[in-house]
Amino acid sequence: MRPIDLNADLGEEVTDDAALLTVVTSANVACGYHAGSEAIMRAVCRDAAARGVSVGAQVSYDDRPGFGRVALDVPYATLRAQVADQVRTLAALAREAGTEVRYVKPHGALYHRVLDDEEQARAVLDGSVVDGVGLPVLGMPGVLLRLAEEAGRATHREGFPDRGVLASGRLLPRDRPGAVLHDPAAIAARAVELASDVRSVCVHGDHPGAVDTARAVRRALEAGGLALVGL
Repeated sequence: MRPIDLNADLGEEVTDDAALLTVVTSANVACGYHAGSEAIMRAVCRDAAARGVSVGAQVSYDDRPGFGRVALDVPYATLRAQVADQVRTLAALAREAGTEVRYVKPHGALYHRVLDDEEQARAVLDGSVVDGVGLPVLGMPGVLLRLAEEAGRATHREGFPDRGVLASGRLLPRDRPGAVLHDPAAIAARAVELASDVRSVCVHGDHPGAVDTARAVRRALEAGGLALVGL
């Protein structure tokens, strides 16, 4: 059976983290810069460890008012330090919970910026190091994954079954009609289609129906003969 990962954003104080952790195989944990707190990170890491869910650092611009979705021009050194701070904090809490940070994934505006911006992408890579080793990177094809591969770091390509996509393959901006899909059945069907091209599919956890959608996606992936395996 071919492995596929199901990831979602957790620790954002939006959805039911405990319920979502019964469904996903990897958890992108908010590291406090766009959402979350050390107490929330600790709880997510503890539950993830208990359920065998992989933990990833969901790093962001320092933008709690904008939920990390505001495009910011942050100098390389500043962003590198901010990413390092987020990763260090989560890594310490993960160890305390008996697990480890297995990958890094940018959030929101930073996610989209590093698809094209080499300086910002290098800041994310240089900041996401644990015990001297660069973390594997989860994301869409673009500059960040290319630079990670060139540096010999593991990369995981992901797809978004609950988001509209432009002809270029990039995500449709959230202010455009059709940017966010809501029908669990349609999202699940798209997840199965995407699974042939990606290592991981992402279901957004920042809306009330996230758990039901994630369950529908998992059922569809399993029915399609795929093995759910974390990163």
